[in-house]
Amino acid sequence: MKTVVVGLSGGVDSSVAAYLLKKQGYNVIGLFMKNWHDDSVTISDDCPWLDDSNDAMLVAEKLNIPFQTVDLSVEYKDKIVDYMFKEYKNGRTPNPDILCNREIKFDIFLKIALSLGADFVATGHYCRKDTTKTASDSPAYRLLSGKDSNKDQSYFLCQLSQEQLSKILFPIGELTKPEVRAIATKQDLVTADKKDSQGLCFIGKVRLPDFLQQQLQPKEGQIIEIPESFESYSRSQPTFKSLQEELAFRAMKTKYDHSDGTVVGTHQGAHYFTKGQRKGLAVGGTVEPLFVIDTDVVDNIIYTGQGKSHPGLYKSVLLVQASEAHWVRPDLAIDLGGSLKVTARIRYRQKLETACLYATSDGLYVAFDSPQSAITEGQFVAWYLGDELVGSGVIS
Repeated sequence: MKTVVVGLSGGVDSSVAAYLLKKQGYNVIGLFMKNWHDDSVTISDDCPWLDDSNDAMLVAEKLNIPFQTVDLSVEYKDKIVDYMFKEYKNGRTPNPDILCNREIKFDIFLKIALSLGADFVATGHYCRKDTTKTASDSPAYRLLSGKDSNKDQSYFLCQLSQEQLSKILFPIGELTKPEVRAIATKQDLVTADKKDSQGLCFIGKVRLPDFLQQQLQPKEGQIIEIPESFESYSRSQPTFKSLQEELAFRAMKTKYDHSDGTVVGTHQGAHYFTKGQRKGLAVGGTVEPLFVIDTDVVDNIIYTGQGKSHPGLYKSVLLVQASEAHWVRPDLAIDLGGSLKVTARIRYRQKLETACLYATSDGLYVAFDSPQSAITEGQFVAWYLGDELVGSGVIS
C-alpha cells in the first residue's frame, strides 16, 4: 500500500483530498504546516493558524488517519517573509504564494514527508498532473490546469520541477469547487462550509500595508498624476535594426519625472503600493479614479493616471532574465535565438492571453498579442501550451 502525506491546511479542499485518497486505498497521513506565529506582526485579534490546525485535526479524526503538526516558521520567515520585505523595499511586488509552494510546501515539507516514509505528498490544489513522453522518448510529468476554470491554481505551482511533480498528487483537480463542498458535506467534514482563506499565504487576516509596516516604516511622499498626452510623445517608436532591439524597446520601463505631471496628493510610502493599484490613494476630485502606473522608492514618489485605460498602465512585452526563467518541462525550453507560440498570464485568475516567447541574449522576452495592464516587476509570468503549464519566470 502506497503512503501519501496530505498537507491538511484546515480548509475544505485539502480535507476532501485526504478523503478521496483514503477512499482510493492509500495509507494517508495528515500533516499541518505551522508557518507563522509571530505575535509582533499580529494585526488582527484572530489566530488563523490555531483555528486551522484545530479544524485539520478534527478532519483527521473524522477520517481516522494519523495527524501531526510540523513547525516551519523559521524556514518560512527566512525564505518567504524576509524575501517579501526585501522586494517591496526595492519597489518590486513579489508573489508569496508561488514562493511558498516552491520553497516550503514542495521542498521542505516534501522532504519531511519523504523522511516519514511517504511515497507521495498531496494538496488541495485545483490542478492536474499526468505523464507523457519527450521527443527523446523519456518520461515527463505535465502540470495541467484544473477542470474548474474558476478555481484553476496551476499558476501558483508555476515554479515546480519535474522531480517535485514526480512526488505530488492533486486529488481534487478533476472536480469543481461545488463538487468538493458537496463531498465534504456528505462526509460530514467540519470544513464543508468553511470560507476560503484570504490574505497572505499562511499568515492570514493581515492587510499587506499593515504587515509591511513592521519593517518598512511610513514616509510621506508625493502622488503625481501623469496626463495621457505624456505617454503619446514619450513612447514614440524609433526605427529598429533587429527584432531584439524592438522587443527591448517595447519592454522598456517608462521613466517619469516631477515635471511630467501634477502633484495631486501625498502618500505614506511608495513601497506600500504596486502598479495597477487603485485603493489607498485617497485622492478625490478627478474625473476618473486614479490608478498607480509606477512607483519610485528611491525618491518616494507614486505616479498615477486617470482611468483603467490610461496608456501608462499598458505594455505588450516583458523581459525575464535568463537566470529567472524556469521550465516545468525542460525538454520544451527554447534555445538562444528560438521562439515559441504560447498562451500566458501575469497574475492569478487572469484569462490566458496569446503570446510568443523569444530567447535572446537579453533574456527571455514574452511578447503578448494585446497590451497587458499593470505588468509588475517581481511578479511571475507563466506560459502554457494548451492546458499544460510549461514554464514561468520573474518579471524584470
